[in-house]
Amino acid sequence: MNFNQALSYLLSLGHETLTIKLGLHNTETLLAALGDPQKDFPAVQIAGTNGKGSTAAMLDSICRAAGIRTGLFTSPHLISITERIKIDGTQISEDEFALDTSAVQEKATELVAGRSLETLPTFFEHLTAIALLAFSEARVELALLETGLGGRLDSTTAAEADVVAITPIAMDHEDYLGSTINDIAAEKAAIIRTGVRAVIAPQLPEALDVIYRRCEEVGVRPVVIGSQVRSRVCNVSIDGQCQITIETPNAAYEAIQLGLRGRHQVDNALVAVALAEILRERGFNISTQAIVSGLQTATHAGRLELWNGSPPILFDGAHNPASAQALRNYLDEFVKRSLTIIFGAMKDKRLSEMAAALFPRADQLILSEMDNLRAAKLEDLIASVPASLDKKMKTVSNVNEALTTAQQITPPDGLICITGSLYLIGSAQAILNSRVHRVAHQQT
Repeated sequence: MNFNQALSYLLSLGHETLTIKLGLHNTETLLAALGDPQKDFPAVQIAGTNGKGSTAAMLDSICRAAGIRTGLFTSPHLISITERIKIDGTQISEDEFALDTSAVQEKATELVAGRSLETLPTFFEHLTAIALLAFSEARVELALLETGLGGRLDSTTAAEADVVAITPIAMDHEDYLGSTINDIAAEKAAIIRTGVRAVIAPQLPEALDVIYRRCEEVGVRPVVIGSQVRSRVCNVSIDGQCQITIETPNAAYEAIQLGLRGRHQVDNALVAVALAEILRERGFNISTQAIVSGLQTATHAGRLELWNGSPPILFDGAHNPASAQALRNYLDEFVKRSLTIIFGAMKDKRLSEMAAALFPRADQLILSEMDNLRAAKLEDLIASVPASLDKKMKTVSNVNEALTTAQQITPPDGLICITGSLYLIGSAQAILNSRVHRVAHQQT
């Protein structure tokens, strides 16, 4: 099986989010057939609605600065599926991905044939097994796992991480997790089990109540950000990178210039630091300097990621109302130039709430469809636009046309912001990269 065959096989299992099957039986059975690779290393699991990917990226950067060989599993990817599985900071090669996919496919097929499983595991169940197998083969010292959806029944929970974190919880994926913050919080809080160490980011009061009850039920005393772990913003750069001082019960970390943009990254940094200190207690040699260096050099593609150009382009995967508001806050504080927003989102999102947060900030608004089964159609996107903003709105049928239009109508000293979905960002970046390669080829 080569890489293209591996990718075709995974895609044949159905769209990642349209074929979700919450539950651990498939993943646990598949991992057992593979020899339980998840037992070859300790793991940290990070759940939440917003910020879990950024937190995982920061913690990975800290651990690598400390010389720890890490495996990082995140989702979704922007351009290549191999982005989801990183070993020591480098995404897995296509050949390695194909080999591990082949091994997982073989076991999954055998389990179905032997009636240990009724059907083949889902796309995400396969991918979780592929990541854990890759980490075992690479002999990582620590795995960092971003939860895909929820927590209680998410495939990553089968790894039984003994250190966990919950980033801010907001309304999202209601079809799967419940229609209230309490319901969603209960699903995510379920990763807190007897014997684990837990870190809790700032939460809405109702979510925090649910998490506290869960901690009490299983006898876990959590580290709470804002209580035991605090920060002070010392300075903010013109493009939104915060310089902060962090104080914990164990140490003070002075004047750290965060590598990730936006004030919302401060709380994510605090969660990463709290997790790093717990890992240090567990025997990992993580120095103060490693924590500082890791936070300063952390990167996370598609999250307030700025590409220089004329005009420059800002990518941010603001995929729900809470993250849309965080982006709006960033734009209000740090963007003082003409702004063109390209927006496309999934049809199951709260489009009107996202639109209310972001669209009034745009000088020009471009709504775009995406080549994705879950993507909102133009009529759905248009319906989310307040009537007062009709004159600044343009509609296009695909991402390539959206980029061309934005570059035509945005002045060189303006800014293009692409947001609403990480799938939109991935498509846009792939197109822009291909244009650069095409120009370079023509010039040679």
